[in-house]
Parts: sequence; C-alpha cells; structure tokens
Amino acid sequence: MTDRNGPFGRLPEHLLVEIFIRLPTCEWVQISCVSKHWASIFQGECMWQTAIARNWPSAGLRKRWPGPIPRGSARRRFQALYVCQNLVSSGGDIDELVGHTYLYLKEQLERPVVAPSSILHGTIIDQFIACGRTGEKAHELASKIWLAVIDNLEENQQTFLLLKHLSQEGEFFLPFPYSRSYKVLWRVFDKLFTDFRDCFSRVDYHDALAGAKSRFQPVPSAWLGH
Repeated sequence: MTDRNGPFGRLPEHLLVEIFIRLPTCEWVQISCVSKHWASIFQGECMWQTAIARNWPSAGLRKRWPGPIPRGSARRRFQALYVCQNLVSSGGDIDELVGHTYLYLKEQLERPVVAPSSILHGTIIDQFIACGRTGEKAHELASKIWLAVIDNLEENQQTFLLLKHLSQEGEFFLPFPYSRSYKVLWRVFDKLFTDFRDCFSRVDYHDALAGAKSRFQPVPSAWLGH
C-alpha cells in the first residue's frame, strides 16, 4: 500500500496521471491495485482522456457516429483505440469505430446466450454503412473483426462450445454485404480442429468434420484424425 504522506502520496492527482500514462499499459492493472486512491484514478475519466490525448491526439476531434454501437466512456474509447492499433489491421489507419465494433462483437459472443451470428454480422454491417462505408468496405471490415475476435478468445470450454455452435449454424442466404465471409467460417473450423481437437467426443468430431467437408473441399490434412 502507498503511504499518502510519502513522496508519491503527496503528488497532485494530475501528476500521478501523467506518470501512469507513461508506463506500459500491461502494468496498469497491477498499479491500480496498489491503493484505493490509485484505483479511483483508474476508475475516473481524467486518466483515460489524458491517455487518449497522449497516444492518439486526433481521436478527440472525431465526432460521434450514428448506428447501434455507441462510443461510450473515455475508458471504453481507450480500449477501442488500443484494439484498433494492436489487434485489428486497418491499413495503418486508426479507426476508432473498428475498435468499438470489435469490443461489441467480443462481448456478444461471450454472453451466456449468443444471438445468431447473422444478426450480429448484420448489426456490424449496418453500423459501418450508417457511418458512410460502402457495402464492400463494410463487409471487408466486418470480416476482419470477426477473425480478430475469434483469434483472441480464451482457450476454454466456453470458447469451444461457442465455436462448435457457430460451426453448426445453418446457411443464411443473405444478399451482399450481409452474407457472411467464408474466411470466418474457415477460421471457426480451423480453431476447432487444431486448438480444441481434444475437447471433442469421437461422435461430435465426426459430425463436425462432416459439416466442414460439406462446406470446404478439400479439407486440410491437419483437420483429420481424432
């Protein structure tokens, strides 16, 4: 615990914020646990607004956007900008909306009851089109976000059940750009047959493999064998 009468304890809050935002983000959780005072700084808006201004100076100039996915608090905005810079490739540009869409999709997929992927995909497409993207660009961004989310899910039983559910969903014949990318479905099966192979029972494995063969020919040799 920090001593409020010690050198750090006597620093004004705005100086503590300036120190914290210069430290690696991977250490922020640990720092916020040092004292109640420091925890309150990380819970406030000032810390995150300052961090955004330092890391993405132009982000504060962007206007709010229409559509179902909100921009949210300063902390949420920081998370979205960090995601866009580090997890979702967007051609070198920092597109905050991409980050917010990633967070939205990841949270939806981690819920106990997951909405049909066609509805989630449609929501993402509508969001990008409402913000002026073309249908082709909206489809491209949505596919990138789906792939990034799938790649960054934790390897646990919940993720196995989610991927299994996504692999078993029926085909939805929707017009472009609402049609789902086969790259995404390929990644779902690839994760199942590589990262989660040991989670299958023999019967479930052969059912999943039959589903994969009905969509992709030929299937990779790495998917075969249980």
